[in-house]
Amino acid sequence: MKNSILFVIASLLSGCVSYPRILNYPFDPGGQSLNSLASELNPQISGRYIVFTSDRRGSQDVYMFDMATQSLVDLPGLNSLDTMASHPAVSEKGNYIVFAANRQGRSAIILYDRETRQSRNLTANLQAEVRNPTISADGNKIAFESSVNGQWDILVYNRSGQALNGE
Repeated sequence: MKNSILFVIASLLSGCVSYPRILNYPFDPGGQSLNSLASELNPQISGRYIVFTSDRRGSQDVYMFDMATQSLVDLPGLNSLDTMASHPAVSEKGNYIVFAANRQGRSAIILYDRETRQSRNLTANLQAEVRNPTISADGNKIAFESSVNGQWDILVYNRSGQALNGE
C-alpha cells in the first residue's frame, strides 16, 4: 500500500508535465509522512499540497502534505472520531480544504478554513445525499454531486454555503 499513493501521484503529475515521474517521499511507519502502513485514499494535488484520506489513526481522516517542506500539515479541529471523511480537495494556496463527510448515516460537504481552523457544513440545509466535492483554485467555489433531484446532479456553492446554480 505504501507505494500505491506514489503511483497515483505519478499518474496525476504525468498529465501536468511532459513525462511521468515518481515523487520519492519517505515511508514512515509512525504515520508522520505522506506514506504509511495505513490505507491512503483519494489523493488530490493543488499547488504544493496533496490532500488525501487515511485510516492511520483508527478513523478515516483528512491529511494534507506540503511537497515543499516534505511534511504533513497540522490541521487542528478538522478531523472528528465520529465522522468518516472521503474525497478531499484543496485550494491552490492550501487555505481551504473541502471533503465529503458521513456522520451517523448522513452525508455532508465540509469546508475547512486553515486560517480560522473552523469547519463549515455547506450542505446542512440540503435534504439529499452528497459526494465527490472539488474546490476552485482560489477557494471561492465548491462543486459536488447531489441527489437532491432524485438523480446525481452537480451543484456549485460558494464558501458561505449558498448555491450558485439556481438551487
